Amino acid sequence: MQTLKHLKNKTKKKMPRSVNHVASRARRKKVLNLTKGYWGARKNIWTIAKNVWEKGLTYAYRDRKNKKRSMRALWIQRINAAARENGLSYSQFMHKIHQKNVALNRKALADLALNHPEAFKAVLNSIK
Repeated sequence: MQTLKHLKNKTKKKMPRSVNHVASRARRKKVLNLTKGYWGARKNIWTIAKNVWEKGLTYAYRDRKNKKRSMRALWIQRINAAARENGLSYSQFMHKIHQKNVALNRKALADLALNHPEAFKAVLNSIK
């Protein structure tokens, strides 16, 4: 036998569940568009595509930092090579640069060493 409460719930009209399909579909579509060109299921299966896309963002963040690190190392190598051609080691050269308060950073010095060796030699002669 059904209770009165149970019968009351059957006759009561319920409001339909409101789900914002437009926004959720747009969010999925955005991620799937960003993963176009990926291999296999990474491009068209939502959960895999989302995970790969998020992982890619973490790699991008990490490698923006690594790019700065590797560029600084490249500049140091170029300055070192040019300084050694002129009879100084990198550490001696940078020490003298800082002593004389020369306002050239490593990026500028590396550019001079690579593209304008005579200008680099002039800088080197000015600090000797």
